[in-house]
Amino acid sequence: MDLHDHLRVVRQRWWVVLATVMVALGVAGFLTVRAEPKYTASVTFFVTTPSRGLGDAYQGGLFLQQRVKSYVDLLTSDRLAQDVAAANPIGLAAGEVQSRVSANVQMDTVLLTATITDTDKGRALRLAEAVAASFIPLVERIETPPGDDNPPVKLEVVSGPRVNPDPVSPQPTRTFLLAGLIGLVLGVGLSVLRGRADTTIHDGETLHRVTTSPLLGQVPFDQSARLSPLIVKSAATSARAEALRKLRTNLRFVDVQEPAGVIAVTSAVQGEGKSTTACNLAIVLAEAGWRVLLIDADLRRPRVANYLGMPTGIGLTDVLIGEAEINDAVRPWGDRSLLVLPAGSIPPNPSELLGSKGMADLLLSLRESADIIIIDTAPLLAVTDGVVVAVQADGALLVTRAGKTSRTQVAAATQALSSVAARLLGCVLNMAKVPPSEAYQYEAYRVTGPTARSVQGGNRPSRSTSHAVQGTGLEAEPPRGQIDVLATRVVDQPTQELTRIPR
Repeated sequence: MDLHDHLRVVRQRWWVVLATVMVALGVAGFLTVRAEPKYTASVTFFVTTPSRGLGDAYQGGLFLQQRVKSYVDLLTSDRLAQDVAAANPIGLAAGEVQSRVSANVQMDTVLLTATITDTDKGRALRLAEAVAASFIPLVERIETPPGDDNPPVKLEVVSGPRVNPDPVSPQPTRTFLLAGLIGLVLGVGLSVLRGRADTTIHDGETLHRVTTSPLLGQVPFDQSARLSPLIVKSAATSARAEALRKLRTNLRFVDVQEPAGVIAVTSAVQGEGKSTTACNLAIVLAEAGWRVLLIDADLRRPRVANYLGMPTGIGLTDVLIGEAEINDAVRPWGDRSLLVLPAGSIPPNPSELLGSKGMADLLLSLRESADIIIIDTAPLLAVTDGVVVAVQADGALLVTRAGKTSRTQVAAATQALSSVAARLLGCVLNMAKVPPSEAYQYEAYRVTGPTARSVQGGNRPSRSTSHAVQGTGLEAEPPRGQIDVLATRVVDQPTQELTRIPR
């Protein structure tokens, strides 16, 4: 993954970054509230040595700069802590005194500062005074050679003891800034790690890259689609309906030289919305005046009849085994030029039935009866039914659900189609997340009332008008009459080899 991919992953999982920052700020706030304020008191010593002349002063200065570094450790030593605890009744033991004292020396100077940190402001000041009173005689005793009354060094207090009136901790501003920065870094890191571990497809660019086929449409996620899967009535003006109309336009022009008259709609796994996509695609094609035949070839879990509100009854299976006529099985739907062939009875051998010569002959005969045939098939990775149907169609449309299907599954589905030389027309990203800017643009521009009469079946404009059907981008063709489904009794004749039926 390059930088662009990392940024895209972080943008998609912005909530992870926000949640991490909020947790970090919450922890910082909790610790700040629970923390006990601490105060500091300080005292500064100036270290000198007796000198005679400039040469002695220079050598003495170098000596003291080296010597004063050892006084830092002496200020925090056990010996000084014991002297302070014994000489000054402040209620602290030697270990408690030692834990409160720190020291530092200013660079290239002979100034030594002792800092006392305590939760009690007054006790910190008294402890600083006790340290100043005990440290000077301690240094003089240590530095004075045996038998000599004059120590070679001398310490003087030049600043303090004084206490800082403001607590040094907690510091809410610094704490919250640091916590926010840490939360931001952790959030970005978690987002990137989650993105690298998440192999599901979330955007159309990734889907196009995995399938190496055109991205024909991105159908946005619609909460109401669970209860109203079809784009009819109020749903006909939704963003989902507009995305399906774009899919209709892109699908009709995906290959002008070899247009697809029979399209198999499939997916890698179940639950990706292929059946609803097939139904809605048939609806929008019929909306534009095309004569459409929708076939439910998912003979294991048929859904088309349920979505369209039609009785199951006889259907494709009954026609293929010769128990029903095609005229009896095909039913019109709505007031559009849309006919539906349900799945019918669920057979024990769906793959063999769909791969039979009877299925091939049926599709060949139906090509002249409709402008476009949409076939809903079974998922490609679950069973072989989808591949069997796709190889007999003019092309397949692969539907992928955003955030559910993995790259591996999509790649395997693509490979399943290419292994039998089935033509993959393109892919559709279903339940995609639409940027707020795009959703706002559609809501601001969409038609909220009836502005034009929809073109219904049998009333398609003539090619001589030389214009596209309004709002579809589809060029009109001359009328071909009412749909006349052939009453052909097709008998099941399984074949050993899958062959593609030319138009």
